[in-house]
Formats: sequence, C-alpha cells, structure tokens
Amino acid sequence: MSEFWNERYAAKEYVYGTDPNEFLKGHLEKLSPGRILFPAEGEGRNAVFAAQRGWEVFAFDSSSEARVKAKNLASEKEVSIKYQVESLEHVHYPPEEFDCIALIFAHFQPDKRKSYHQKLLTFLKPQGTIILVGFSKNQIKNNSGGPRNIEMLFSEEELKSDFQSLSELKIQELETELDEGTFHLGNASVIHMIGFK
Repeated sequence: MSEFWNERYAAKEYVYGTDPNEFLKGHLEKLSPGRILFPAEGEGRNAVFAAQRGWEVFAFDSSSEARVKAKNLASEKEVSIKYQVESLEHVHYPPEEFDCIALIFAHFQPDKRKSYHQKLLTFLKPQGTIILVGFSKNQIKNNSGGPRNIEMLFSEEELKSDFQSLSELKIQELETELDEGTFHLGNASVIHMIGFK
C-alpha cells in the first residue's frame, strides 16, 4: 500500500491541498493546545495547522514521499512536527501520551479497522479528545474521493462499536462540498465524529 501512496504523493503539488480540513480546524480552535497525534497524515496539511496553533505535533504515515512534503510544508510555515514513516500496525507510542488524536480521512482495511481504532485509543489520555473525519458508505456513489471499496467506508454503527469505550461520542453523517486538492473535490458523503475518553 505504501507504493500506491508514494506514487500519489510524488506529485509536485499537494494533492490534498495545504489548508486544514474545516471540521478539524473548527474543533482544534476550541481546544487548549497539548500533544496531538495524526495517524495516516499524508502531506501534513492538518499537522502543520495544529503546530501553528501551538500544539506539539506527532504524525506518521506509511509513505516516505508524504513525510518529505509534510516536513517541507512545516519548514515553509516555520513550525516543527515530529513525523515518522511507519504503518499503524507497527507504530508505538507510550500509553496515554496524547491529549488529542485526529483521524482525517484515515480509512483502513475492514479486517483491521476496529483493532487499529482501539489501538489508537490506548495512546489517548483520560479526558482526551478524538476527532475523526471520513467518508461514509454513501460516498461510494460519488467521485469526489475516498476508497472504492465500500467496506473501507464508515457507517455510524461501525464507529459506535469501534469507539464504544469512550465516555462521550458524537457522530454526524452529512453531505458536504469538498475542496481539498485534486483528490477531494466535489459533493461528498462524510462522517464527522468527536469523542472524549
């Protein structure tokens, strides 16, 4: 899978843009900065925004090309992010390390999704926040981005099951207009989720 992402991110332009996701942006601006983790962070647009807001940013992705672009964007914006090339299966952080975890369009293979989500929760501090933005199963009818495998797209029921250990969970499925680079463009069916440990 890293070959696919390396090929996509090898493009000179930022294929998902350099501006943060709007839902993430709105919620980060409400939180006091602390330590934040961005799994499957890609080219760094969201991580760099968090760093600009004063967060101590950690990120990882399976693509080495993505890391290069993320580090370049951070340098351009004069902020620092800690970014490693690693898969979620093999990544390790101390338990209860982060005040916030942001999963922005991080879609996983269906047989791994629940265990990956639960692994990430072990890295979250008590009272910590998880912010998730992803494509809903209805996105399969659109051509504005996301996996073409419906099993990799999210349903509210699956997310409730994956994150049932959280003390509070808010999930909303909606239609929106995406304008996030070449590969997230047009009308889209998305899910927004906020959870508290």
